[in-house]
Amino acid sequence: MLILSRKINENIVIDGRIIVRVMRVDGDVVKLGIQAPADVPVHRQEIYEEIQKNNRESITTGRPPLPRLLPRKPAAAPNPLVGPEQQNPPALEPTTQ
Repeated sequence: MLILSRKINENIVIDGRIIVRVMRVDGDVVKLGIQAPADVPVHRQEIYEEIQKNNRESITTGRPPLPRLLPRKPAAAPNPLVGPEQQNPPALEPTTQ
């Protein structure tokens, strides 16, 4: 573990992309400011551990499989050249001669 001493408003640079600044010291509490790229998650340790625990549980918790969806048969497209009353013409009755 690297141990550094910093005064208020002094920084530590990590990997050239993350800046940790001592913002304030209140008794035994140190307030830090952390500037990091959006793709670098920054969490307090207890939050990080909770996220890790939830991730482990989601992998090991057995969930029922999702039902498979069957593809639907496409509906016949209406003929734009025929009026709605002719879309489904009535069945013709057989004629007798």
